[in-house]
Amino acid sequence: MTATTTPAAPTTPTTQGRVEIRGLSVGYGGPPVLELDELTIEAGEFVSVLGPSGCGKSTLLGVLAGFVAPTTGTVAIDGDDVTHVAPNRRETGLVFQSYALFPHMTVRRNLEYGLRTRRVPRDERAARVADALRLVDLEEFAGRYPQQLSGGQQQRVAIARALVTRPRVLLLDEPLSNLDAKLRRQMRHELRELQREVGTTTVFVTHDQAEALALSDRVALLAHGGLEQLGTPEQLYRAPRTRFAADFVGAANLLAVHDGDGGRTVLGRPAPDDAGSTVALRPEHVRLVEPGGDAAAATVRSVAFAGERYEYRLRTADGTELLASPADASRRFAEGEAVGVAWADDALLPLGAA
Repeated sequence: MTATTTPAAPTTPTTQGRVEIRGLSVGYGGPPVLELDELTIEAGEFVSVLGPSGCGKSTLLGVLAGFVAPTTGTVAIDGDDVTHVAPNRRETGLVFQSYALFPHMTVRRNLEYGLRTRRVPRDERAARVADALRLVDLEEFAGRYPQQLSGGQQQRVAIARALVTRPRVLLLDEPLSNLDAKLRRQMRHELRELQREVGTTTVFVTHDQAEALALSDRVALLAHGGLEQLGTPEQLYRAPRTRFAADFVGAANLLAVHDGDGGRTVLGRPAPDDAGSTVALRPEHVRLVEPGGDAAAATVRSVAFAGERYEYRLRTADGTELLASPADASRRFAEGEAVGVAWADDALLPLGAA
């Protein structure tokens, strides 16, 4: 699948870091676990690779980093074929899920390590480390060891260590997964602001759709070893192309379209003219009203309080299960209560068959 979406431009212009993948297949000696006909990441772009376990996310990151050799295909950075270039020679920076900081080295020494192996002169090395520490706001922690830092601070050290070598492409392997929920939300903003400031092309691997939507210029959604959909976060959420995309990126009610004497309908209400056999309806677009009229009849099975909204699980007269989180929280419907289910005409999203 080839996408033609135009990515958003980074705040800081950059001329390096354009990644081109062509005809990629990876099989580990057996059937392919990842196949990509074409994927291009523009210089300075932040692209999240999203998908469930086993979809090929880590394999793709391994190929980009140089740790996994493809069976077929090519990987180029700024037009240079790096398919078979060693990891330490392809100018990428990698941040692992576990951060992989050297516990016996201070923060400063951790940052210096990659520069020492590249034989960067001492004065330039000191200047680069100082700049990197300033960038992640850890200047006062240069003399501390990793075990003396919080999880968020360790994550920033790992990112600084990757950036200090001035990579053309920064690769992030679920770096937020070890943080608690509150810190994860905070670090999303910090990571995005940092990437905007430095302008480095970034590939972020995650299974968390909220992270992908919050951070990315574009999202590459993988499924079953292939590219399911590529687009901006808004496109994946508001215009999913397939059942899988609608169901994986945010919550969705997948509803059957029925043909009858009265035309095509969804739960007894008119279906869009361009609808196939299935449409998606986001829970926040469901309205709960008094029974009757043209609303679909349903019963409230359970209610959960979610702060600004109530979340409802419903069952319609024909047995269809629905999730609803209506914006109007002025009324709370009770478990077992009969309700009407309605939505705006443009709320139903037509889907492909996959």
